[in-house]
Amino acid sequence: MKAAFYTEHGSYENIKIGILPDPQIDENEVLVRVKAFSLNHLDIWVMEGMYPAEIPMPHIFGSDAAGVVEKVGKCVKHVKPGDKVIVYPGISCGVCEKCLSGQDNLCNQYFLLGVLNNGVSAEYVKVPGINVFKIPDDLSFEEAASIGITYTTMWHSLVTRSNVKAGDVVLIHGGGSGVGTAGIQIAKMFGATVITTVGDDWKVEKARQIGADYIVNYKNLDFVDAVKQITEGKMCDIVIDHIGKETFQGSIECAKRGGSVVTFGATTGGEATIILRKIFGKNLRIHGVYMGTKGEVAHYLQFFPNPLKPVIDSVFELDNVQEAYKKLLSRQFFGKIVVKI
Repeated sequence: MKAAFYTEHGSYENIKIGILPDPQIDENEVLVRVKAFSLNHLDIWVMEGMYPAEIPMPHIFGSDAAGVVEKVGKCVKHVKPGDKVIVYPGISCGVCEKCLSGQDNLCNQYFLLGVLNNGVSAEYVKVPGINVFKIPDDLSFEEAASIGITYTTMWHSLVTRSNVKAGDVVLIHGGGSGVGTAGIQIAKMFGATVITTVGDDWKVEKARQIGADYIVNYKNLDFVDAVKQITEGKMCDIVIDHIGKETFQGSIECAKRGGSVVTFGATTGGEATIILRKIFGKNLRIHGVYMGTKGEVAHYLQFFPNPLKPVIDSVFELDNVQEAYKKLLSRQFFGKIVVKI
């Protein structure tokens, strides 16, 4: 099969295009012909050798994909060859207490596709049968490939952990990112008022078009001061921070008494300075989130393509995958960057 892969850690410039063996499935697995996959910052961390585990080489990367079922193992009954599916990347053992109670993202063996095994940047990928979901009607492969990590993480953050509800004020950092666009849509679906931050003026109107009520360019305004002004000092019920070191203490400042602060990313660094008095003095709930559950996926897919629908920034051909990652690192995008195969 044709695949994008690398044989050593380093930059995206190490990515090669070549022919690798087709995956062979077991009785409980599905072989999917990949039609499109989307990019995540996780891909870069693994690629650059920052992930704290040994990565098999040559490495086919990428976690989120959509495609067509090519073959199913004899134990797989819910999909058949020819079905259009989302490849969900969260893989767990399936038999431990956490998995059996529907908390598969808490499994001790939990990992994401394309990290400790081969991922989706190829013509074919194999996954456990329970990791494929039929694509909702009226979604393209490119849109379906953009759902997995972003919407699951944001659904778990906003709905499951923070109990977002109508009337809440929610601050979502990075409104132009994949998770940011997903979070804006989910929060608005529940009737919340959304404040989001962006780093470029051209992203302001795009964020407004997908539902954000207030957009702050953090390069021009201090986002904490802006939130104080917007909320008339009442601050936010929920703050979603996937930026890390540069924003986390400010995120704590932006949460009201009894509010929630969610962290699931550290693109600016993972060693944040935290004033503990701000946390216990305001009775804050701090949620660390790593993905979500398959049950959440099965639930939220009913809301696609309306009111939830992935925002696609750009689509690249597999042969131009290096350019796709170059754009991801430039931060000059709004929504998801997708590669089609």
